[in-house]
Amino acid sequence: MKIFKNEWSNIILIVVILALLIPQTRKPLQIFANKIFVFSPEVTNEAEREQLSGYNWILESNNGKRVNFSEFKDEVIVVNYWATWCPPCIAEMPSFQKLYEDYKNKVHFFFISGEEHETVKNFLKAKRLELPTYRMLSADPKPLDGYTLPTTYVIDKKSNIVIKKVGSADWNSQTMRNTLDKLLGS
Repeated sequence: MKIFKNEWSNIILIVVILALLIPQTRKPLQIFANKIFVFSPEVTNEAEREQLSGYNWILESNNGKRVNFSEFKDEVIVVNYWATWCPPCIAEMPSFQKLYEDYKNKVHFFFISGEEHETVKNFLKAKRLELPTYRMLSADPKPLDGYTLPTTYVIDKKSNIVIKKVGSADWNSQTMRNTLDKLLGS
């Protein structure tokens, strides 16, 4: 009987490994795992916060409108680098959607993707997301860096990076909402 139990555990292990190797099943499993193991992002200690070097950054919205990031200086900003093919990015998008719905009139959100606008539009439509997405037309201000996906920054009104999170997170947490409310002076 003990041998039979070991065989079943080996079979289950082999099935899981195969599921992770097959591209059609790997991505949904990665998204699922990312949703289970995400936590609220941590606020950076005030003494360790970096500051934006400037706001000279030209973006293009999904509807083709050029936007100068400098228009949002002295505002609370959330910048998220993401891609439609990135499982951790996909996993955190529903929490961003909920946060965006409640804070879109108070906080400026920039979801930055290097993909074609049509690809992003189709993805958002399929996932029933309504997020303000952009493509970079010029280099991002330092120390912003979107080389690792997803990477998210929360910037206060004084250009300080209050949160820098590499990897997925629960952006709709009470901790995050309290942080935004504090930055907004509410």
